[in-house]
Amino acid sequence: MRAAGPDDSVAWLQLRQALWPEGSEAEHREEMDRFFAGEFPRDPWAVFLAEAEDGCVVGLAELSLRPYAEGCRTSPVAYLEGWFVLPEARRNGVGRALVAAAERWGRSQGCAEFASDTSVDNQVSAAAHRSLGFADLGTVRCFRKEL
Repeated sequence: MRAAGPDDSVAWLQLRQALWPEGSEAEHREEMDRFFAGEFPRDPWAVFLAEAEDGCVVGLAELSLRPYAEGCRTSPVAYLEGWFVLPEARRNGVGRALVAAAERWGRSQGCAEFASDTSVDNQVSAAAHRSLGFADLGTVRCFRKEL
């Protein structure tokens, strides 16, 4: 596990596109450029990458600090904004190691709680979260309306 640096742009972009395919390459690059420029409090605040023994990047964890997260009692809350491991690298402890690095980062930021979310239909992610000690707080439906 290591923090992402500018030399990781290609690998990081590929992982972001796999995790969030609805985002365009330009949108991902813009967020990555802001991150490397240190423009906070935009997401992400920290990015950890997991490397395989051959040096290939196989996973990511993107983190932020939120003033509030559902079910949390303290502020700020370390938040796992994005978490992804390539399918071929799963079930080998990569995801667990990324979350452990994220938890250390959260503690270093003075946080007492760590939160995350996933889509309602993503059962694989829900199971992975629960296996790492996250409490399932139930389903929240979000709505929006044009004004």
